[in-house]
Amino acid sequence: MKIILVGASGTIGQAVERELAERHQVIRVGRSSGDYQVDIRDTASIRQLFQAIGKFDALVAATGSVHFGALAEMQAEQFAVGLNDKLMGQVNLLLIGREFINDGGSFTFTSGVLSDDPIVAGTSASMVNGALNSFVKAAAIELPRGLRVNIVSPTVLVEAMDSYGPFFRGFKPVPAVDVALAYAKSVEGKQTGQIYTVG
Repeated sequence: MKIILVGASGTIGQAVERELAERHQVIRVGRSSGDYQVDIRDTASIRQLFQAIGKFDALVAATGSVHFGALAEMQAEQFAVGLNDKLMGQVNLLLIGREFINDGGSFTFTSGVLSDDPIVAGTSASMVNGALNSFVKAAAIELPRGLRVNIVSPTVLVEAMDSYGPFFRGFKPVPAVDVALAYAKSVEGKQTGQIYTVG
């Protein structure tokens, strides 16, 4: 398969590439690195990406920014970070990408554990992750041409504990290599509308 991997330079993206590259053609995409670049906040940038790559069989998005901060200090502009980037960035990858994806192709997105297990200062992330999960379940029943969409919802990564450990006390971290298996299940399987929870 010809697979577009958005967020290829991140910890999860690198693990997904290692998992899939032995069996498929993986096109690495990042904001400022990779085979191609894209700003998922910008629909024109997304369209240029797909026009440059052409037809493809699967897209994996292991990317997206949100603002972490105390709710008491949050304003609309802090929530807009996650809404415009992680949420609508991934939604727009599907809305525009469906014009270029081959029949029977798949989209695999990324949410996270905070949709169901919130932490202090994570309100925006919880909101965005929950919205993404709901979008995938709803979009799956309307996609034409045998297209599929799933989402991976990982807990905190082992590799991220040095940075994020204090925020995730009591959470059991998982290694990125285990998370990558969920993306492979989505890309190489036949299910749709699924939330693959890891951890």
